[in-house]
Amino acid sequence: MSLIPQRFIDDLLARTDIVEIINERVPLKRSGHEYKACCPFHDEKTPSFYVSPQKQFYHCFGCGAHGTALGFLMDYEHLDFVEAIETLAGQLGLDVPREGGDAAPRRDEGRDALYAALDAAGQWYRQQLSRQPQAIDYLKQRGLDGETAKRFALGYAPAGWDGLLRALGSQHRREHLEETGLLARKDERVYDRFRERIMFPIRDTRGRIIGFGGRVLDDGTPKYLNSNETPLFHKGRELYGLYEARQSRAPLDSMLIVEGYMDVIGLAQLGVNNAVATLGTATTRDHLQRLFRIVDRLVFCFDGDRAGRQAAWRALEQTIPIMADGREAVFLFLPDGEDPDSFVRQHGREAFDRLLREATPLSRFLLDELTERHPGATMEARAALLHEAQGLLHELDDGALKTQLVDALALETHINPERVAQTLRSEPKATGGDARRPTVNRSQSVHRTPIRTAIALLLAHPQLTAGLPEMDELPSGEGIQGLPLLHELLETVRDNPNITTAGLLERWRGRPELPHLTRLLEWTVIQGDEALAAEFRDAIERIREQHVSQRLDALLAHARRHELDAAQKQELSALLAQTRSARRD
Repeated sequence: MSLIPQRFIDDLLARTDIVEIINERVPLKRSGHEYKACCPFHDEKTPSFYVSPQKQFYHCFGCGAHGTALGFLMDYEHLDFVEAIETLAGQLGLDVPREGGDAAPRRDEGRDALYAALDAAGQWYRQQLSRQPQAIDYLKQRGLDGETAKRFALGYAPAGWDGLLRALGSQHRREHLEETGLLARKDERVYDRFRERIMFPIRDTRGRIIGFGGRVLDDGTPKYLNSNETPLFHKGRELYGLYEARQSRAPLDSMLIVEGYMDVIGLAQLGVNNAVATLGTATTRDHLQRLFRIVDRLVFCFDGDRAGRQAAWRALEQTIPIMADGREAVFLFLPDGEDPDSFVRQHGREAFDRLLREATPLSRFLLDELTERHPGATMEARAALLHEAQGLLHELDDGALKTQLVDALALETHINPERVAQTLRSEPKATGGDARRPTVNRSQSVHRTPIRTAIALLLAHPQLTAGLPEMDELPSGEGIQGLPLLHELLETVRDNPNITTAGLLERWRGRPELPHLTRLLEWTVIQGDEALAAEFRDAIERIREQHVSQRLDALLAHARRHELDAAQKQELSALLAQTRSARRD
């Protein structure tokens, strides 16, 4: 029997975003630091299903369903453990290794058929491009050469209602061609979705085609047409050019977000290999989370007109909640009438690089826009400015960026920084009947002991053991319930310093302790590294004190019935001295 290495499972879970996995199947809405939805595992009208990106864990306060990304796939898509691993690995473009056997991985034949249909369509579109002089002339007029067209696998959908259907219909089932969005249906009529358009394949992280974008050659409408939502293609999370950017040999220290396919391709031809574009939608948090997992710096590129600044503001609204110290977002506004491709062609790469260096930081753009939206020095204008800032910044994690924004807003509004900070920490008043988070938490009925507190903190924040050498002094006896489990958790974290919460939970899959661990993970714990470390150290110290007290009681009870031997006397003396020292402290 072949086994999947544990280290691969740990790495897979560390690279997986549970929010992304679940949101593809159950649309989520942000709620503070978490996401919520109506539970997919039982009928309900008010959302009680919560997903924590920090813990990489989901929990329903209604039916009690909970688990990691693997557990969700197993329950939601009725997969076994290996199938769930293969599904996650496939989305990340990873091959699943095996140990101890040669069993072939299981495949999803339905999805494979969809990929095969899209790949065949891509080949057919490329063949058609070579036969269409007007399409080739259009690309040449846009400044593209043959090598770049080949790199991005550009093609052409010719005129006619059934060219693709006739070409592929004998090798691929019609329902697969419809399911991938290659064919459209109106009443009983089925026809090619894309006609008389330059075709841009959209590829996933493994380079597989998952959809297409098509652009007309003339002034027809719609100018761009994208594949519809399919089992393989979701506009809100895919980015055009991301696969090609990651395949380039250029180092990726930042990603440039532009507005069109041709911008991505034109920039790549000119040596700018780190550009991506959204697919006919505004930038979403899913887009940004994917990019921030690759780089620490994002550059939004927009026109300098009012429409461009409005688009930039919408991007800022999506970016702020996921900003953290170490991440950077800047805004590059081009001169009127210019797009990135045309600017580089006209002014050169050095001029473009200078614009990149001089791009407006997110914090500066935020403050400039807020003061423009709420001009004047009246108390009302300043209050309105702070109110809008609260709506934007209350989800921003505490850190150096938020501290500096508090100081800047205090200066702008003439309000005490502590009051500004207090305002930003509070959530804006809900309007329109927004469903509030359920207040009933079954885990609250569990008595908080030092052991349970330490386990809950360690599960949610495995990094807590780093830099705490005194953990080695934790008592190893069996006298305290849960102590062996805490020792095992500590040993697992020490042996796997990069393990995540999800990785820890999966180590206990199938063991009787798992329900207890998941229940403890529901506890809301203190935020902030220093506070977390302090609470963890305090829990460990109380465990030590509990151990000392129990051992003292046991030795004194034994002394009343029997004479202590030399080792027991020495232990009793040491414990009494330790107790007196603790009282003096």
